[in-house]
Amino acid sequence: MPGFPPPVASSAFLAAPPELPAGHGRYRLRWLTDAAAPPLPLAAELYLYQQPAQLRAAGPPLAVALLEDQHAAQTVAWWPIFRQPDGRAGSSPAAPFSYPQLLTAELPAPVLEEWLRAVHQTLAAQGCTAWQLRLPPFAYEPAGSGALVAALERLGYAVALAEIDTYLPLGQPYEARLHPSERRRLHKCQRHGFRFEQEPPLLLPLAYEFLRRCREEKGQALSLSEAQLAALFRDFPRDYLLFSVRDAAGDWAALTVAVLAGRGVLYNFYPASPLRYNAFSPVVLLNAGLHAFGQASGLRLLDLGTSTLPEGLNESLLRFKRHLGGVPSLKLTLTRRD
Repeated sequence: MPGFPPPVASSAFLAAPPELPAGHGRYRLRWLTDAAAPPLPLAAELYLYQQPAQLRAAGPPLAVALLEDQHAAQTVAWWPIFRQPDGRAGSSPAAPFSYPQLLTAELPAPVLEEWLRAVHQTLAAQGCTAWQLRLPPFAYEPAGSGALVAALERLGYAVALAEIDTYLPLGQPYEARLHPSERRRLHKCQRHGFRFEQEPPLLLPLAYEFLRRCREEKGQALSLSEAQLAALFRDFPRDYLLFSVRDAAGDWAALTVAVLAGRGVLYNFYPASPLRYNAFSPVVLLNAGLHAFGQASGLRLLDLGTSTLPEGLNESLLRFKRHLGGVPSLKLTLTRRD
């Protein structure tokens, strides 16, 4: 099993050279040994899973590596680093992605690489021998993802898993992108009185049981316990939302937990519908409602997630997402051994 040191004292991190030569004194590496707010303001918004409050709920991290631009007096990169259950360092085990987030498009490539290398050298000196990083879909950061992956590969990372994520661009009409078969199902739901609703969080216990039964019908399990999901709704009430499709009798025909993931992204996290509603496909109406909610909220994309199961690619799920008008986006997991 890959080795990793016990928790280290802050002085071990602070011993790292602060200024990066590639930036001619402009940039420096700073370590935080807890998920605190950075001393210098962030140059851009962090994704929800990267934010200090979410990090503390998930771990907390072993440390957070910052890259500071001293001229602009801003934090321009933010990297929370966790100890994973198998001993590796890298992404939070409780988040769909956790990685070195770049907060400016102006960061020179030599500075980025030098910062990443300095972080690895510091933790290697503390005994870290293996790394795993789960990156967000390229669609989240289309301008910067390629540069980050290239820099990580130059440091010895390799692609361990390449998944297909799917998203809907919220700048385009939902129904115009639908496959004719899904458009018919959408209209069928509407003709039969199905309606999209946002549900109050107090219904979460009933919603969790609904989600659990739907997953059980398909031989799947939920990744979060009811207590874990309830804690997220309690601690992040503006970010975790409950949406449904109800039939004409008022019963749930579909349900999802959606997450305001930050930077204009709405993530359809836990969609589910009982098999008895397959003839209607109410998830098509559910996504129509999420699309409308995202547009009204000024968001830029609706993330439908990956189509990966433990046994491999779920081709029928991927085909369904494409029929919704979904656009594919690469989502990578990278690993490295020192």
